[in-house]
Amino acid sequence: MAFSSPPARLRAVLFDRDDTIAYTDPTVYEEAAGWIAARFGVGPREAGRALEEQWKERALTWWDLRTHEEEEAFWAAYGQELAGRLGLPESAAAELMAAYPYERYMKPVAEAREVLEALRAAGLRIGVLSNTLPSIDRTLEAVGLADLVDAAIATCLIGTHKPDPGAYHHALDALGVVAAETLFVDDKAENVMAAQALGMQGALIDLQGQAPEALHRLRDVLALALPGHR
Repeated sequence: MAFSSPPARLRAVLFDRDDTIAYTDPTVYEEAAGWIAARFGVGPREAGRALEEQWKERALTWWDLRTHEEEEAFWAAYGQELAGRLGLPESAAAELMAAYPYERYMKPVAEAREVLEALRAAGLRIGVLSNTLPSIDRTLEAVGLADLVDAAIATCLIGTHKPDPGAYHHALDALGVVAAETLFVDDKAENVMAAQALGMQGALIDLQGQAPEALHRLRDVLALALPGHR
């Protein structure tokens, strides 16, 4: 089921982050590869391949991080590994990570700010619940949405990831609402179903337009959350 109709008195909308209100822009990999080529004399194709292979190998190795200090150590080690993959000295690691930290690869999805502003103007609270590293606030700042979010929860910090019920309960508590007053929007069906099982309203979003039962634009959330909106 893609979504269910919101209750008469909705008080909050809880969003996933990645591929819901923000996305990883693949063109930034090309930009970063070009910078590495110019700065260190590495071929741009080689640099681009190293960047992509590094992330693929490390994509979920942050799952057990629990503090900002642990994340800082993670990225320091990540930079050293990347430098080695590029054939650069370890001394280049800090410069690599400072020039292109992971939030630099992220962009807001189309109309994200306008949608969140409309929800806020209607008096709804806005939350973000993401299976991500502790630095969620920094990423929301980078995509220009932090000032519109009342509660941002990185599951690494709370030690429980979606679709575990504990992640949703933590978000609801942070927003000061109960499940029945909340619309949850995520790009993964299992996360939406878990939210619905707790009594939340749920909406599956697929910005690539592949899933016919899903929302295909972020602004479609407005029709669910705001009665009478077109």
